[in-house]
Amino acid sequence: MFQAIARKIFGSANDRYLKSLNPLVDQINALEPQMQKLSDEELKGLTAQFRQRLDNGEELDALLPEAFAAVREGGVRALGMRHYDVQLVGGMVLHQGKITEMKTGEGKTLVATLPLYLNALAGRGAHLVTVNDYLAKRDAEWMGKLYGFMGLTTGVIVHGLDDAQRKEAYACDITYGTNNEFGFDYLRDNMKFSLEEMVQRPLNYAIVDEVDSILIDEARTPLIISGPTEDNTDKYYQVNAVIPKLERETHYTVDEKARTVTFTEEGNEAIEVLLKEAGLLTNGDLYDLGNMEMVHHVNQALRAHALFENDKDYIVKDGEVVIIDEFTGRMMPGRRYSDGLHQALEAKEQVMIQNESQTLASITFQNLFRLYNKLSGMTGTADTEASEFSSTYNLDVVICPTNRPMVRIDNDDVVFRTLQEKLNAVAEDIVERNAKGQPVLVGTVSIEMSEVVSKFLKQRKIKHEILNAKQHEREAEIVAQAGRKGAVTIATNMAGRGTDIQLGGNPDMRIKNEIKPDTPEEKRAELEAQIRAECAAEKAEVLAAGGLHIIGSERHESRRIDNQLRGRSGRQGDPGSSTFYLSLQDDLMRIFGSDRMDAMLQKFGLEEGEAIIHPWINKAVESAQKKVEGRNFDIRKNLLKFDDVMNEQRKVIYEQRKELMEAEDIQAYIQEIREEILADLVEQHLNEEIYPEEWDAKAFSDAVQHQFGVVVDAESWKHEEGVTSAVAHERAKEALNAYCAAREERLTAPLMRYLEKSILLQLLDGLWKEHLLNMDHLKEGIHLRGYAQKDPLNEYKREAFELFEGLLDRIKMDAIEFLAKVEVQQPDEVEAREAELAAQRQQEMNMIHADAESYAGESAPQPEQDAAHTPYRREGDKIGRNDPCPCGSGKKYKHCHGKLA
Repeated sequence: MFQAIARKIFGSANDRYLKSLNPLVDQINALEPQMQKLSDEELKGLTAQFRQRLDNGEELDALLPEAFAAVREGGVRALGMRHYDVQLVGGMVLHQGKITEMKTGEGKTLVATLPLYLNALAGRGAHLVTVNDYLAKRDAEWMGKLYGFMGLTTGVIVHGLDDAQRKEAYACDITYGTNNEFGFDYLRDNMKFSLEEMVQRPLNYAIVDEVDSILIDEARTPLIISGPTEDNTDKYYQVNAVIPKLERETHYTVDEKARTVTFTEEGNEAIEVLLKEAGLLTNGDLYDLGNMEMVHHVNQALRAHALFENDKDYIVKDGEVVIIDEFTGRMMPGRRYSDGLHQALEAKEQVMIQNESQTLASITFQNLFRLYNKLSGMTGTADTEASEFSSTYNLDVVICPTNRPMVRIDNDDVVFRTLQEKLNAVAEDIVERNAKGQPVLVGTVSIEMSEVVSKFLKQRKIKHEILNAKQHEREAEIVAQAGRKGAVTIATNMAGRGTDIQLGGNPDMRIKNEIKPDTPEEKRAELEAQIRAECAAEKAEVLAAGGLHIIGSERHESRRIDNQLRGRSGRQGDPGSSTFYLSLQDDLMRIFGSDRMDAMLQKFGLEEGEAIIHPWINKAVESAQKKVEGRNFDIRKNLLKFDDVMNEQRKVIYEQRKELMEAEDIQAYIQEIREEILADLVEQHLNEEIYPEEWDAKAFSDAVQHQFGVVVDAESWKHEEGVTSAVAHERAKEALNAYCAAREERLTAPLMRYLEKSILLQLLDGLWKEHLLNMDHLKEGIHLRGYAQKDPLNEYKREAFELFEGLLDRIKMDAIEFLAKVEVQQPDEVEAREAELAAQRQQEMNMIHADAESYAGESAPQPEQDAAHTPYRREGDKIGRNDPCPCGSGKKYKHCHGKLA
């Protein structure tokens, strides 16, 4: 109560913060006449002056009023657009490292130019992160005119650029790009072998457009760079053929709320029988230790069939399974589900299966964007997730006022008992509004639903457009004209479309599409005037009809997505309205709504075709949405807790790589590692706390020879008078230094310096890749520790630390061993070796031929040419790629002599 009274008297914290920015707005407005008097060259020259002042020690905040005033004037001259006062406020919020919530149509694209210009003056780069390539290219080209006018360079990062183009774009003052591209470039840079190959500069300042979509919705899935494994994909097809024979509820149960599927006891028995009949299970039961790979295949195939639907979770396009973003309805080419799930979906849809992949590098969006020195964001819907932005990213949300008052009418939800009744009501509403020329935008949560609504409209002969992942290429054109008289547009989610719906239609888009490029100038001007007049006349008719009407065909699991849909209507003070139509068969209502609601509606005598409309319904739906949002927040929070452990390790490895690439000479570091390993061996085998007679001298000599390639006779030392552990250590050190000096003299110092860096880098990358795989396996099973009353997170931290310590030790030991044993062949030596190998191969072939002839002489005669095809029998057993190497190193053959051979 006291808080409410205080809020009435003093205003909310948001109001007080906005009020504190008013003096700065007044300063910028006061500078406007002064800026208007400057010539174009003088206005452009301010950029150099601002940079000089920064070099002299002035702070960015001190430059803000003048810089914003200059950009506002630059916008008028370069774009014909002047920043409103509320846009100046939005720009200040972004500059101060906060999130600005601005309604759709308030001009967020223009707002971003203010802080981007100001922060780019420091010369360390400023990034605008957006949700797709189209928006990145469009905004960079559009706003780039303003930056160019002010003397700054603009780059854009989109899919398909090579490293040289990326490096050039990142070197620009301001760089536009997508969240995925920025993230993958960061990961790729940390896999490069020289600083010159890296494309990004240190991450300085970023504005995240549609910040809720990128930092909240997409943050549940980490970015992963992966490489193919050697796994056979045939099993996916074979297991896929078995799954359809299982029956839901009898053999498995689906928990839609948790998105999980589980075999029943009967199902476990049934799947074992089916696998044995198909010849896929030959030894023991399904859950025997040797059949764990088959369990994995079965579980993923069952998930693919029971939880994932075509045209909802993914689509099949050009023979590929393409994931659909559940929040934006867009295709996500190049993105794949991990852990074999994507392969299971490919088998289900009978398309070519790509090999399973192994993680080479990964990072979550949370940890990626926390790398920036300063981060800010903008969207039309952030307030509902303010607590998560604050706790995860330390970002405050500021709600900026609209330039003109919002007059849109948001109606209460209309609830029907069945899906059929709801769809009939939606279609009738559209028909009624279409008859009076009012444009209608219908929002759906899946491609499947958008096509169902389309079918209903076709039956009523209503002309309409569909916007979903299948019409991705025509997105801007469809959205731009969704406000025309009588237009009906069905859209699968409206987040981050980036194109405003203008009542009466977008004249610029019509001019671009309807007037041919080769049209004579006089005719072009006439056609342009005609199109603009038509749009103005249509706008007047649409305004009279009530503006854009929004219909939600069902509630999304996130309130923000519903708000984004509503926000398409009522831009810049335009009239508009919105209504959501629900049924008790909708996923959200069915999974999270009350089970008693259907019985209650029947009890009240709700007949077919009748709906219930009441504010209480809105509250019940909102409560269900809050449950889902809370569950998704927990998923993201849990993902982040585990990734924070990984992130600390990632930072150490990436920092080591960078230091290695920056260093011209790492000889001292290599020498330090050698001495550290030698000291450990001495302590292990020749400990000073035991008598020399009890030393394990042979093991020490063998270890030194294996690790460093140096022969020492520690066995004789322990019988000498007065030899201590320290003396033995010194002797071994002298032998090691002499061996290294001899090798360096033979191979030359420059070559040794090159080998030290390149071998250490290659080993670091190879072992880090193995470590990521080990961490994946650790994470998969760690939750089972909960059954032993242990905290899985603490267990993960402890074991991850042990694995990482082991990784660092292996990097050092393997590097020293390789450097001690590696041989570099000169070109003439290579030729000689190749000739030797050729002679050896010829000798082997002669032996094969001789064996074949001998065999032929003892049995029935064979044609001479067939002799060459007789298999050669090796002496001894074959060494498998994953078997221990016979040399005794303890490594797998493929990582030891199998790798060097």
